[in-house]
Amino acid sequence: NFAKVKLARHIPTGREVAIKIIDKAQLNPTSLQKLFREVKIMKGLDHPNIVKLFEVIETEKTLYLVMEYASGGEVFDYLVAHGRMKEKEARAKFRQIVSAVQYLHQKHIVHRDLKAENLLLDAELNIKIADFGFSNEFTPGNKLDTFCGSPPYAAPELFQGKKYDGPEVDVWSLGVILYTLVSGSLPFDGQNLKELRERVLRGKYRIPFYMSTDCENLLKKFLVLNPTRRSALE
Repeated sequence: NFAKVKLARHIPTGREVAIKIIDKAQLNPTSLQKLFREVKIMKGLDHPNIVKLFEVIETEKTLYLVMEYASGGEVFDYLVAHGRMKEKEARAKFRQIVSAVQYLHQKHIVHRDLKAENLLLDAELNIKIADFGFSNEFTPGNKLDTFCGSPPYAAPELFQGKKYDGPEVDVWSLGVILYTLVSGSLPFDGQNLKELRERVLRGKYRIPFYMSTDCENLLKKFLVLNPTRRSALE
C-alpha cells in the first residue's frame, strides 16, 4: 500500500488531525497525476460536511496531507454497529450529505465515489465526506466516460458504458445512500457483478414496510433509470 494514515496534533491550532503519508516512489505517473488532481480539488473545498485539507507538505519522496480528523469513523461501520437509522436521524444526516454534494456540484466538481464507507462522522456525529480520489471537474457540454466508484452505488449508465455529464451519477449514489441509511442494507445487490448489473439496470428495489411514504417518494427522485429525468440538487 502506498499510503498510511497517522493521528497527530496540529501545533498551530492544537486540534487532532489525520496525516496521510504517501510514498510517491510507489506511484506510477498516472496515479501520481490522479493524486495531485485530488489534492488540487481538496485544497479548494471549504464546507462543514467535507473533510478539510489543512496543509500539504511535499518532500522529494513523500507527500504529507494534513487533514481534519473524523473521530466517529465511517457511516458504514456505524450502521454495522447500530443497525439502520431512525428516519429522523437519517434525514438529518442525509441533509448534510446533500448540502455537501450540492456545494461540490456548484463548484463544478463531481465526487464519483459516494458510498457509506466514504462518509465519515466527527465527534458530534456530523457528516464529513471523504476520499476525493475519483473526483473530477466537469464542464457542461463535455462528457465524462470513466467508470468510477463502487458497483453497488454506481448509476445504471455507468454499467452501460455510456458517457455522462457528472452530477447525475452522484445523485444516483445519493439515492443508494439514503436507502442504506434508512434500511441498513443496499437497494441493489447480487452474488456477482453480472447479477448486480442486471438489478441496477432493472431499477427495481424492495421498499421495506417501515419506510415512510415521504422517504419512498424521495428515493423515486434519486433512483431514476433515465439520467435526464433524475433529480438535480437544486
